[in-house]
Parts: sequence; C-alpha cells; structure tokens
Amino acid sequence: MTHREDMTLTSSGFYVSQEAPIETGNPVPTPSVPAPDILRCAYMELVVTDLAASRTFYVDVLGLYVTEEDENTIYLRSTEEFIHHNLVLRKGDVAAVAVFSYRVRSSDDLDKAVAFYSELGCRVERRAEGFTKGIGDSVRVEDPLGFPYEFFYDTQHVERLAWRYDLHTPGELVRLDHFNQVTPDVPRAVKFMQDLGFRVTEDIQDDEGTVYAAWMRRKPTVHDTAMTGGDGPRMHHVAFATHEKHNILAICDKLGALRRSDAIERGPGRHGVSNAFYLYLRDPDGHRVEIYTQDYYTGDPDNPVITWDVHDNQRRDWWGNPVVPSWYTEASLVLDLDGNPKDVVARTDSSEMAVTIGADGFSYTRAGEESMPEYKQGEYKLGHQL
Repeated sequence: MTHREDMTLTSSGFYVSQEAPIETGNPVPTPSVPAPDILRCAYMELVVTDLAASRTFYVDVLGLYVTEEDENTIYLRSTEEFIHHNLVLRKGDVAAVAVFSYRVRSSDDLDKAVAFYSELGCRVERRAEGFTKGIGDSVRVEDPLGFPYEFFYDTQHVERLAWRYDLHTPGELVRLDHFNQVTPDVPRAVKFMQDLGFRVTEDIQDDEGTVYAAWMRRKPTVHDTAMTGGDGPRMHHVAFATHEKHNILAICDKLGALRRSDAIERGPGRHGVSNAFYLYLRDPDGHRVEIYTQDYYTGDPDNPVITWDVHDNQRRDWWGNPVVPSWYTEASLVLDLDGNPKDVVARTDSSEMAVTIGADGFSYTRAGEESMPEYKQGEYKLGHQL
C-alpha cells in the first residue's frame, strides 16, 4: 500500500485520502480533446447460447421486465428504468459480452466520443439509427483496454414501473447499478478511466503498492464500473440493485424453492468495499450477475477515497466469509465490434486470490495479529471448500 501523508487510517481498518494513490508506468496517452460527459452505466448486451433458458432466469426468476422480444433478442429493464432497456439478451454461438453501454449528457457528446477514441487510434463505429432497438444515434468503440464500449443519448422512453406495485415481486430489481471488468493492469485501466472522467471511490492494494482492484464512478454511488485485476479483457459481473437487503434474501428463498440454489455462487453477505449487501449468481451460460443494495453517496467533489489492504479478511466480505475460487478466476469473454471474442492477456502482477486463499498467514481480521484463528484458516485454502 502506498502510505502517504494525506492518507488517514480509520478505526474501521481502511485508509482514506482525497485522491486514490494509484500510479501507472504504462499509461494510455491522454487525448488532447475533451472526453464525452458520461452520466451513468445504462445497459449491457449479453450473448447467450440458449435464449429460452436465459429468459427463464432473467424474467421468471429474477423478475426483469420485457420491453420487446423476438426470436433472437430480448430487451429487459428494471422497475425504475424509463429508457428502453438495461439488459439485452442476444442469441449466439459463444456466450460473451457484446457491449458495455453508457448514456451521455447530450448528443454533442457522441461527437466528443468519436474524437476522443479516434485520437487514440481505436476502432470507432457510429450509427445514427443505433445498434439495438430503442436506442438512437450511438457510438461503439474498442477501447485501449480491449473492451467494447457504447455511448448514446437518444433513447425511446418507456413506462417507469415504480408505481406498478401489482407487478412487483419480493426480490424486485429496481435499477442497473454497475459493471465489473477484469483487466491485467489495474493502474493502467484506472488512469485511462480517469481520463474518461471517472473518479476512484475505493481500491485494494498491498504494502508494495500492487493494485488489485479499483471502484470508479460517474453517477454519485460507489461505482458505475470496477476494474478487477486478472486475465482480461473479460467481464466479471453486471449488477442490479434492490431497495433493501430483504429483497436479496427473498431471491435466495425463491431460488431454493425452485430447486435452483446452484445458481448462487457467493453470498448473501455484506462487502467491506462499498459497504453494500450482495449476492452473486451465475446465469445459464455462466455470466455472473450481482444483486446489490445499500452502498453510499459519493457525489461531493471532496468525497474521500477508501484504500483497503489486500490482506484484510473483511475487504471482500465484512463478516469474514471466504471467497470461492471461481469468483476470482472465472469471467465472461468480451467481443470485438465484429462479434469475435477478444484475446485474453494474462495478469503478471500478484493475484489477489494467491495472497488470500491458500495463504492463511497473510490474511487478518485485526491488523498486527499474525493470522486468522486455526479453525478459520482451512476455509481459505484451495481444496478445503466442501
């Protein structure tokens, strides 16, 4: 961890500062032109291999609402959304992510997006009619980190279902909250996203300054996306928010009642990072979906950045529960603009899993103590999860 004079150790065990202590020796060049003004993460387009099975999972089990559908594509939205969709399910041969889509402040920001990414030499495509139903003039790019991004402003408005209590379920998903991306070089990714106007809210580091993950936002929550260290570019998860943690428990109960508890990969629990209550699920193709609630406001310009020690047993789960190995190692492929899977580049920096799971002496609940109690240690060793 980079200990700086402007960082303060709190009684909760993490450090706070005004700017994230993250630096890269291999930055993407900063364009000379302004970045598009991004409002929020808006939707993700997923390629799925069995459209009927995916529809059952996202509509019948999780309760997302169908805006439109045909034999190859389903457009879904959450309860409070008024734009056409938050999730597109498109039938294809290879399960992957086709695009991470952001809404921008005005149509002028599409011109800025074209100029910004063109200066970087990225592949850029623009369609006045949009790339999906319900979305107008749009720009899609293959960014310098290898991810497919979309920017749009024009969209078809649909009914916001917040008042349709006759339709709501106990586990109601109310909004799209964030993406999480896997990239081999987190500091490089952070610097590029900062050039795009994102701000870091939280990060995980070690005493040597290795950065394992960073949470970055445009809207005033903990994140619109996170950059997680690992082999990439890949998609770690897409997250939908509920109003309360009891909504997440209701989803767990429903999955149990449907004999689909095997869809639960991790949780329910509470994160240290973000302070949010969480549940991680895997859809029929293995795409990871987080259900998420009760993080905190970050909109002030002097919002403090929180830095966690990678060896802190409570950073990923506030209650100290172990993280299953698949959560660290498995993620979805991403596609280029032609629909081909992007090559995955191996991470060369230290692995977060390697310094926690299977390395008991490096994890702690209270800093200064040598290790977790002996009865706890086995839970963190590979091969000890039953």
